[in-house]
Amino acid sequence: MKKELVTAGFALLSLTVPLKASAADFSQFVVFGDSLSDTGNLFNVTQGLPTGPLPPDPPYFQGRFSNDKIWVDYLGDNLGLPPTTITDLIVQLRTTAPEGVNYAFGGSLSGQGNFLNVPGVPGVLEQVGSFTQPFLTNNQKVDPNGLYAVWGGANDYLFTQNPDVTQTVKNVSDSVGLLAQAGAKNILVFNLPDLGKTPLVSATGNTNAFTTLTNNHNAALAAALGQLSNTPGVNIIPVDVDSLFNRVLANPSEFGFTNVTAPCVVGDLVQGVLTSVCNNPNDFLFFDSVHPSSSAHKLVADTALASIRAKSVPERSTALSLLALGVGAAAMLQRKQKNLALTPVASQVVSKHSSRAVVER
Repeated sequence: MKKELVTAGFALLSLTVPLKASAADFSQFVVFGDSLSDTGNLFNVTQGLPTGPLPPDPPYFQGRFSNDKIWVDYLGDNLGLPPTTITDLIVQLRTTAPEGVNYAFGGSLSGQGNFLNVPGVPGVLEQVGSFTQPFLTNNQKVDPNGLYAVWGGANDYLFTQNPDVTQTVKNVSDSVGLLAQAGAKNILVFNLPDLGKTPLVSATGNTNAFTTLTNNHNAALAAALGQLSNTPGVNIIPVDVDSLFNRVLANPSEFGFTNVTAPCVVGDLVQGVLTSVCNNPNDFLFFDSVHPSSSAHKLVADTALASIRAKSVPERSTALSLLALGVGAAAMLQRKQKNLALTPVASQVVSKHSSRAVVER
């Protein structure tokens, strides 16, 4: 039986109205993505960089690519299910995390690897594969009561040569498909905001080209999700970040922004050379040339909540489900993460027999 949380029109309400969702709706919150969703994974595994960890703290907040909390934090807090980073679980030698796990890494591409060329940092499809493969191999199911989130693709367009919309969307949709195949019931899937409007792209004069890429990506992703929505028992929950950002750009003051074109932080993040940082980051839509401010992330979280409530979310199963979250190998680690070196640095993640993530030295 399905429970209707609210009518579909709820998603059109003002995003400035606080939304609440009951933690009883979901048992855990599991996240896959890139820097838009990373709450500290890349920061944890790049401690050995000569220029310091990415992103630098300060001005970035505790491993997040923003000035404060990001959408994962806001949504997790609202649900009462703040996910733990996969790298922190490994360092803490924990094998379970009831609230959920965040697998997202800054720099991740939609498929394999990362544009930063940091060894071992997985792409979004790799993250999902590491999580689902042990379940699929052993004919088991992931927790059907969990909330799963997938957001990727921006790095494929902004930081690679000859971006391929078809392949990028396939990577994202394949990620969603793997989760569904493994037994996930409720899957949040985010589209992309207009990349042509980011300060990074605006400075190059290629706004139209990247706007076209964004529109093509979002249209193809919507079509792919439409097909996946036909999977029995699977609740695909699209989150329309594109429309949100377009609303903000059209009327910044409605959302409390005074600057929606320039970044608060100026400089080269990858090289660790930051030339200036504003004093009022939450007045800016963009914290740096590509990443939203914490205020913008709060709007993304509100949009995700509205999207959840505008869908019929299947009631929780009464059966106890597996809570393995891809950290089975954590107990095998013998050293704290402070000993991690950059080569190689991050999690090599697929095991044939159990869900695990291994950080190699």
